[in-house]
This record gives sequence, structure tokens and C-alpha cells, in this order.
Amino acid sequence: MLIGVVGACGAGKSSLVAGLIEHGYKVRHIAQEHSYVPDMWQRLTNPDVLIFLEVSYPNTVARRRLDWTYVEYAEQLRRLRHARQHAHLVIDTNPLTIQQVLDKALIFIKSAT
Repeated sequence: MLIGVVGACGAGKSSLVAGLIEHGYKVRHIAQEHSYVPDMWQRLTNPDVLIFLEVSYPNTVARRRLDWTYVEYAEQLRRLRHARQHAHLVIDTNPLTIQQVLDKALIFIKSAT
């Protein structure tokens, strides 16, 4: 099973991917937020399970110390729209720790298999 992880910058994609790999899963960090092609996530990876990580603009700035505008953040969300619509699991990472995000993903994956 191949798992894909998408989300805006600062959503926690790298942390989730690392955690899932530690648990023995085959995972791809899909940089859909940087692609103008709406379904690039499918073309490049076409995962069996797609996990979408939500994050607010203030949290992207705080987590990654990004120097970007809300307009740039909104553009990432626009680019991610297709992936979010097709996601098997959407996790709002705003109120969660890295471990809590990983736990939610693991519970979902285990129930899906």
C-alpha cells in the first residue's frame, strides 16, 4: 500500500511521512502545493491512500517561520483543492501535536486495511 501526504507548507507533511515510515509504511510526500497542475498528485504518485493535512495561515507562519503573505498561502490552498477533494483522510493539524497527527493517521490506515 502506498500512502500519499499533501498539505500546505507547515502542515506537518514531513513529520507525518517520517512517522509513518518508522511504522513500516511506504509513504510519499507529495509537493502538490507547488504545482499548477491540479491532479499532479495522481500523475506522479497515485497513492492507495491520500492524507490531506490542513493548517491555518498563522500556524504556517509560526511553525516554519515563513515570510509569506496570505495571498501566497491561499494560492497553495487553491493548488491543493483537487487533492483535498479526493483525500481519504483530512486531518486538521492546527490543534494537534505531531504525535497526535501520526496517531490519527495510523488509526485510519489500520482501519482501512
